Amino acid sequence: MISRLETPRPARRRLGAPRWPKATFGADLGASLVVFLVAVPLCVGVAVASGVPAELGIVTGIIGGLVVGLLPGSTMQVSGPAAGLTVLVASAVDQHGLAALGVIVLGAGVVQIVLGLSRLGTWFRAISPSVVQGMLAGIGLVLILGQIYPVGGLAQPESTWAKFAEIPDLLIAAATTAEGISGLVLAALALGIMSGWKKMPARLRLVPGALIAVVATSALAVIFAMPVHKVEVGSLLAALNMPTAEAWGGLLTPAVLGSILTFALIASAESLLSAAAVDRMHDGPKTQYNKELVAQGAGNALCGLLGALPMTAVIVRSAANVQAGAKTKLSRVMHGFWLLLFVVLLPGVLAFIPTAVLAALLIQAGWKLLELRQVVALVREHRSEAFVLVLTAGMIVATDLLIGTLAGLAVAIVKTAIEVSRLSVRAEHGDEQVRVELGGNATFLRLPRLLDHLEQLPTGKHVHLDLTMVRHLDRACHQAVEHWAAQRRRGDCTVEVALPARVG
Repeated sequence: MISRLETPRPARRRLGAPRWPKATFGADLGASLVVFLVAVPLCVGVAVASGVPAELGIVTGIIGGLVVGLLPGSTMQVSGPAAGLTVLVASAVDQHGLAALGVIVLGAGVVQIVLGLSRLGTWFRAISPSVVQGMLAGIGLVLILGQIYPVGGLAQPESTWAKFAEIPDLLIAAATTAEGISGLVLAALALGIMSGWKKMPARLRLVPGALIAVVATSALAVIFAMPVHKVEVGSLLAALNMPTAEAWGGLLTPAVLGSILTFALIASAESLLSAAAVDRMHDGPKTQYNKELVAQGAGNALCGLLGALPMTAVIVRSAANVQAGAKTKLSRVMHGFWLLLFVVLLPGVLAFIPTAVLAALLIQAGWKLLELRQVVALVREHRSEAFVLVLTAGMIVATDLLIGTLAGLAVAIVKTAIEVSRLSVRAEHGDEQVRVELGGNATFLRLPRLLDHLEQLPTGKHVHLDLTMVRHLDRACHQAVEHWAAQRRRGDCTVEVALPARVG
């Protein structure tokens, strides 16, 4: 009798058993600590630069870890308050007040969830890279321009033009006042440490350079009793800024709705672009864009309910997570737990950090957003794309983030339409006949050129106009050709037109 071999069934996971593989727990634990150390100064710095209490930045970081970290979408991406949204948040708080921030962030989260459920997440990948790079460069410029003032011990001017106009006053304050000189020394030292830390051995680089810079400069400020402004920290619960009835009353105003859409689009684009970059850094499961957009929306909706900062996936933290050896999403969840533990047990530690040092961290973040090497390479290789980039960045600096981004998108669309609608015209002149052959795309954008060629053809000869090689003939060009042929025929000229198989 032949016995049948049976394949053993996989053991069922017992209720309450850990869902994280034991083999990867150590790697994820170590990576979570690295990401936590990167996140602490950035959460605080982004909040201070946005003009909101520092605790709200920590709240967003906690939600990014404990909530978004558990949701499906991405494995290695880490979410939290982003330097790229600093300008947008500061502008919204200035225009609508801190009370309205929660409503705006909540609304943006709902929009993101709707976009994700509508399976529109992948469409964000269709945005022109030049527009995105210009958007980031513009944010970087505005960020740098604003953060040089805390270094000198001065408050940021409200408008971009005022920031340019008051630079002489900033230079005088940084060179003559005790607070300005101290802030300049601490910021320069922090930037130097972060720059030099990249050359340290790999084992030491597991500890983030930003953390080393913050600890060293904060200790220096305490030891020498430097007269610099420090971060003001209070209770985490007291800092929560839940939307009030008055804030909900302004929800349907055009200005607030515009801010909601801007937050949603910019945060979504930044998160999904970050996902594309992070996916290239590891061999694990790739990001599911629509699910990630829903996860980001859920995180922002919760941040809005608590009145915290908006969140995106942050490339700095995500890259640190991958480089530290994370294997599963447990690392990003645990980083949120460490943030919560830190702010509950050691909130007073944040009060030792000078704002000039946090400004230095954000200046470095702004410099990275500029990506000058890529800009120079783009100018050399694709000048039209470089024009879109520079225009987008310049408009963001001159106006605001929404107008600048929309201007860049409009120019990119027009540029693409012109480049796509290539039209070739070739004419062969005989004794009694002229043969004209067109190829490419005959659209209204090329109508002036087409009419110029047709009107220059000699009269008195038979004209054979061959359009069969045209890939697309739109209605404007079709009507123009028919009108031109009718005029020729009325002048006792014979015209033969061969149209393509399909006319748009």
